[in-house]
Amino acid sequence: MSVLMSSVLALLLDWRLGESKHWHPLVGFGNLAYRLEAMLNSHNASMYNKLAGIIAWTLAVLPLTALAVALELNLQNNAWLSLLVSALILYVAIGWQSLMDHAQRIYRPLKQGNLPAARQALSYIVSRDTNQLNESQIASAATESVLENGADAVFGAIFWFLIAGIPGVVLYRLCNTLDAMWGYKNPRFIAFGWCAARMDDVLNLIPARLTALSYTLGGKSTVAWRSWRRQAGNWKSPNAGPVMAAGAGALHISLGGDAPYHGTMQARPQLGEGPLADAESISQACQLVHKSLLMWLLSIGLLAWLGVWQ
Repeated sequence: MSVLMSSVLALLLDWRLGESKHWHPLVGFGNLAYRLEAMLNSHNASMYNKLAGIIAWTLAVLPLTALAVALELNLQNNAWLSLLVSALILYVAIGWQSLMDHAQRIYRPLKQGNLPAARQALSYIVSRDTNQLNESQIASAATESVLENGADAVFGAIFWFLIAGIPGVVLYRLCNTLDAMWGYKNPRFIAFGWCAARMDDVLNLIPARLTALSYTLGGKSTVAWRSWRRQAGNWKSPNAGPVMAAGAGALHISLGGDAPYHGTMQARPQLGEGPLADAESISQACQLVHKSLLMWLLSIGLLAWLGVWQ
């Protein structure tokens, strides 16, 4: 039952404390990643730059993961200390309340018709241009972000904690952070960020589909399953596709579609089916994440009771 207790304690800490307002370990890791990139990235698409990206990923991730392994080994003989330390590290790795807070900062002004404030809040969590988005486009972008980041910031971290304990969640969060920093398909990162993007894809392969399944069970299941089956493969990301297609279907709304990025319109396929997103879609996406999280905790408890996890 310790894995369940650690997970619940981590979520309670996140619920009560939220993300650290001062120094956060991932901020320090981000600074390390910036320094490694500045030293090694030659900003071209050569094989040498791809190798440089692999070296940078290795230097950033493997030493800290090795420390996590050593920490877990040293905690094996102290069950209560292990539970507390595991909960603290999982708390640092998840971003449940941070995601909900960002969603609310978009939802409230959008609900009130204050589009400039909603656009400004949205700009903090998406990479697309937000200056000219209308109400439906703002709602769609925010809903997509809640659904996709629910998989990355919540369920992926919990999955790898269940599978490999402290080293698993540390490895996952570091890889996910590097993908967010280096995993862009532009001249600066197309080669250097290849390793970071591919490793994140591998680590999210199973948790993304479990998240999609959770969304399917937590909403309009028939529509969600149909959207997942028919539309997920059309999306540019192999893991975001199932998550967002199932989430859109579960909410019975249409997401995706063309969106402005860096001054140009990028063609994107439709996800889900039904009316366009509105302000309430953001709130409903948050509720879907909450339902899915409850399903995960109940499933972990059942598996712990059956002896799958201790």
